[in-house]
Amino acid sequence: MPAAEFRDPEVRTTVGVVRGRTEGGLAVFRGIPYTEPPLGKARFQVPRPVRGWDGVREAYEFGPPAPQDANMGGRGDNGLFSGTGDDWLTVNVWTPAPDPAARRPVMVWIHGGAYKHGFSGSPGYDARHIAREGDVVFVSVNYRLGVEGFARIEGAPANRGLLDQVAALEWVQENITAFGGDPDQVTILGDSAGAGSIASLMVMPSATGLFTRAIGQSLPGTFFSDALARDVAAAIAAEAGLRPNAKALSGVDARELPAIGHAVESKMRQHAARWGNFAHTLTLFSPVVDGEVLPVTPWQGLARGAGRDVELIIGHNRDEWRTFFLFGNLFGKVTEEQAGDALRHFGPGEEEEGERAYREAFPDMSAEDLFEVVQSDWLFRMPALKLAEAQAAGGGKAYLYELAWQSPGHGGMLRACHGLDGPLLFGTYDAHLGPVAIGPEHVDEAEVLTSQIRSAWTSFAATGDPGWPAFDAERRLTRIFDTEPSVTAYPEEVSRRLWQPYAFAAMPLLTS
Repeated sequence: MPAAEFRDPEVRTTVGVVRGRTEGGLAVFRGIPYTEPPLGKARFQVPRPVRGWDGVREAYEFGPPAPQDANMGGRGDNGLFSGTGDDWLTVNVWTPAPDPAARRPVMVWIHGGAYKHGFSGSPGYDARHIAREGDVVFVSVNYRLGVEGFARIEGAPANRGLLDQVAALEWVQENITAFGGDPDQVTILGDSAGAGSIASLMVMPSATGLFTRAIGQSLPGTFFSDALARDVAAAIAAEAGLRPNAKALSGVDARELPAIGHAVESKMRQHAARWGNFAHTLTLFSPVVDGEVLPVTPWQGLARGAGRDVELIIGHNRDEWRTFFLFGNLFGKVTEEQAGDALRHFGPGEEEEGERAYREAFPDMSAEDLFEVVQSDWLFRMPALKLAEAQAAGGGKAYLYELAWQSPGHGGMLRACHGLDGPLLFGTYDAHLGPVAIGPEHVDEAEVLTSQIRSAWTSFAATGDPGWPAFDAERRLTRIFDTEPSVTAYPEEVSRRLWQPYAFAAMPLLTS
């Protein structure tokens, strides 16, 4: 039916009827549970099917965020919701019309947040513009975070946050037709930890067949070996005076666990002898290559053909790590010693080899820029490039991009920083990094980038064609998003050559 004809739209899901709101020509449903709350005997376990309900369930408000660490850079999403209680595992749907005959492309958003914080109901993820202008059904997902979702503890499956995402995608397959979507045209997309989740889902057996396309924005390259993940979990449990198992940790309120994780995070470098480079990062959590839920790293799996039937957009921002200058108040404060430490920890090869390679490759670069570029390469840029290479090598189709727009906010110091792509995609310039990186006086310029990115993503969701040629190992064609967009050979050629001989693998436990 035409969008103008429905009022307080109702949709019958497989477990009951939900009632949404009509907002700006869209039907919007918030806080629909896709599994039972993971409490009691379900704590730290696989998602359980949601129980049905009688009558009509109002889907007016976002469900509450999963318990989480709100300390990263002083930014947290707690408080940005109306719902209360323990229904953390919910989905939200924006649709032009809940007409089963419409069969519109479906886009499923998996938020980022270092695998420890974030919330699908954050104002920065308001999908009304994407759903309306792209003529798609847009779904966003909450999933378990931090200790609840990613700690590798005894008596519990690994990667519970990823299993939640699989359950949400199963919900989409079973229900999205009633909301006007096409379950045979599902594109998953996410940024940062959301992109890490996307890459994981592409090689997870349990996710096979649940989506046909994928978009990863700023994929982080950190994936843990099982041994490292268990050691990290042991440190977290020890902080609470407990054993690292589900029974013991279930005695701690889920809302108290993030503080325990944060306490360990504040002294990660004390574990550097065992945890290696990971001890110098900003989060305790990453997907675990456990051999079962996640059998291999995304690079290994895609190179072996696991993503052959899934079309992929993957990319990064040019100056990723500059966001963390802002979080750490580091602008203008990076010393030569700090730059050297970063080069030794994050450069390719042995410590001295990595530092020497970067200093020779970038002889005129300042300490601050060396500090930034090596961490951008190690954590985001090279993992994305190598994922495109792996997908192409495995017989799949990949499209590579770089966001190069130098954001004008904060005196231009943030450049094309990590997280800039979110406000640009959603058009939410007043949320997340938008006010700092863009600012209200530069919205017109930002809208140029928004148009480029959003049209590429929605075209890809509908047709599989984002508007530029697929990646191949010879030409390495890359879409550059800027005020003057272009398609060129991969632009970070110096970094590519430095990292060419090196593969990204599951991070090991260095001693035992």
